[in-house]
Amino acid sequence: MLSDAGSATIKKYGILNDLVEQALGPDRDDPRVKAEAQKYVSGIGARPELAGIPFPGTFVVDRRGRVTARFFEDSYVERNTVSNLLIKLGGNTDASATATKIATSHLDLTSYASDPAVAPGNRFALVVEVEPHAQLHVYAPGAEASGYRVILLTMQPNEQVRVLPLKYPASEIYFFKPLNERVPVFQKPFRLIQELVLDGTPASQQALSGKQELNLTGTLNYQACDEKICYSPVSVPLSWKLNLRPIIRERPAVGR
Repeated sequence: MLSDAGSATIKKYGILNDLVEQALGPDRDDPRVKAEAQKYVSGIGARPELAGIPFPGTFVVDRRGRVTARFFEDSYVERNTVSNLLIKLGGNTDASATATKIATSHLDLTSYASDPAVAPGNRFALVVEVEPHAQLHVYAPGAEASGYRVILLTMQPNEQVRVLPLKYPASEIYFFKPLNERVPVFQKPFRLIQELVLDGTPASQQALSGKQELNLTGTLNYQACDEKICYSPVSVPLSWKLNLRPIIRERPAVGR
């Protein structure tokens, strides 16, 4: 933990959160000030004791003390889970041990959630690891310009869950000699990362109150091809079941 007495350091960098002062000052009725205070300070209104509350963010530091990555949230109620950060940095989590495995005629799929349990405000991920069978490929973003179906994970709507853009890894260019065509594809094992945010607003917390599980469903759509044939498009239904936990509002007591 780092301490910044009197907020001296963040004042020098010009990143002090002064929205509390704005929300309590002459501009308190300004719609923009109200909206930003609700987003970056408190959903129940600004209070003097919240002055200088930091903007939410995470820095990743290596063993030599160098910052190697940084992540900032859009709202004070949103937080990346540690497992989600590990996945975004290219690592794995223990969640893969309870993964669901599916085999189709063209691919082997492994899907899992970054976290077994989430709380309102958590930003977490669903991971789909894809291994195309030998001599087969599926299409990557950019191939739609040539009329091909890009592999895509589509989530079913959930009122308490916000779906962020699907993240793809780097693709490779496949040269289809008969048409003298070059298109982006995936031929080697790869993984798709679907980040989600479990809404942390008071209304959503109320809607989730008393519930023990969060059930998510989606569909993986793709079209596989080899050097001669493009096979019929395939839709694979996927589902994830996560436990729901309450927001931690107090530090746990530590035994001595």
